[in-house]
Order: sequence, then structure tokens, then C-alpha cells
Amino acid sequence: MAAKIKKGDKVQIMTGKDRGERGTVLRVFPKKNQVIVEELNMVKKHQKAAQNREGGIIDQEAPVNISNVMVVDPNDDKPCRVGFEIHDEKKTRVSKRTGAVLD
Repeated sequence: MAAKIKKGDKVQIMTGKDRGERGTVLRVFPKKNQVIVEELNMVKKHQKAAQNREGGIIDQEAPVNISNVMVVDPNDDKPCRVGFEIHDEKKTRVSKRTGAVLD
């Protein structure tokens, strides 16, 4: 299965506590259908002290299900669905909204 959302994509969260917020994808977990979006879906983690780090409560991003985010179209800056087209014998991601190439 081809990835509709990739690392570095600008996405908008469509549901949940951060609905409407935008950020950049930091990591993608295709087997779990999850992504981590920069500075969104923040959770508190209680971290035990170790030799090279301090202990305490830290904030970090938690994964979001891929179905809850949409890629932002580069042309009109609105969320869009992603499709695929073949250009010069190469498969590329395309915005269904405006037809703009995303790759």
C-alpha cells in the first residue's frame, strides 16, 4: 500500500482535542496507521532519572491515527484528500481538491 501521508507533510487534525490545528509530520508508523505531528497531541510523561538525563515530568507528542488527519493543499491552503497519478512512468501523490502534485 502506498503512503498517502509522509514525513514532512503539512497536515491538519480533523477530530479530537486538537481539531483544526496544523503541524508538520515528524514520524509515520504505517503498520499502526499512526503519525506524530509536531507540537500537537501533547501528553505528559513521567520520566525516571538515568545517567545521562534528568528525571521529572516531560511533555511529548503522542501518535494520532492517520484517519484523523488530512494533508493541507499547497495551492489553496485547505485540507484535501490525496490520490495517485502516473507521470513519466512514476507514481506521484496528487491533491484531489486542485490536482496539485504533492511530491
